Amino acid sequence: MHTYHPHLADDDRSPSRALANRLLSNLPEEEQGQLARIGEVVRVEVGEVLHEPGQAVRHVYFPIDCLLSLLAVAEGRMTLEVGSVGREGMIGAPVVLGHELAQVRAVVQRAGRAVRMDASEFRQVYARMEPLQRLLHRYTDTLLAQAIQIAVCSRFHVLEARLARSLLITRDRLQSDKFHLTHEFLAHALGVRRVGVTKAASALQQQKLITYSRGNIEILDAAGLEAVSCRCYELVKDEGVIGMSHVFE
Repeated sequence: MHTYHPHLADDDRSPSRALANRLLSNLPEEEQGQLARIGEVVRVEVGEVLHEPGQAVRHVYFPIDCLLSLLAVAEGRMTLEVGSVGREGMIGAPVVLGHELAQVRAVVQRAGRAVRMDASEFRQVYARMEPLQRLLHRYTDTLLAQAIQIAVCSRFHVLEARLARSLLITRDRLQSDKFHLTHEFLAHALGVRRVGVTKAASALQQQKLITYSRGNIEILDAAGLEAVSCRCYELVKDEGVIGMSHVFE
């Protein structure tokens, strides 16, 4: 039976709106219905932590219009973004592989709605749903490839290129050239001090590629920003996950 967040409008509560998540919408209709029965549409707020490393994963999330960031954490304070998830994906996929404890911090980068499912119920449905198994095998492979590429990028590429890559990925996830990202969040995501983010953002702004004021970012020249970005952007941007309907052919 459906349960829903009390502050959501009726249109936002409907199963059809829930399936605005592209990963869910790539499943056959019958499987979509089975998952809808164990899901609830909730609203998540900026800065909300959905789970921390070492914590039990109690829920999985399928974003509808929010954006979630996956942060690797070292010594409890140093962080590095190893992936971001929008409506093309999900948070908590490793639970189906037997990982009961979270391996990264999942934090809300942009507020919005997500379909939330109890992790144990989701695991049970997954065990008997072959199309979901095929879909998530491919998706978890893609998330791993993302994390590896971002780790390589963080070690070998200059901050300006890494920031350009991060902004382009955010644009792709949100399907918008305008969004809000604070210096503090970008510093956590890129694993650097705030002063480094300020210098890199200023360099991109001087090249008229972006405008950036009080966390409000607008990409003015996407092609130019791609030219400044390292090739990692092309490898991480997830086109293969968004168009996964061929998995069931």
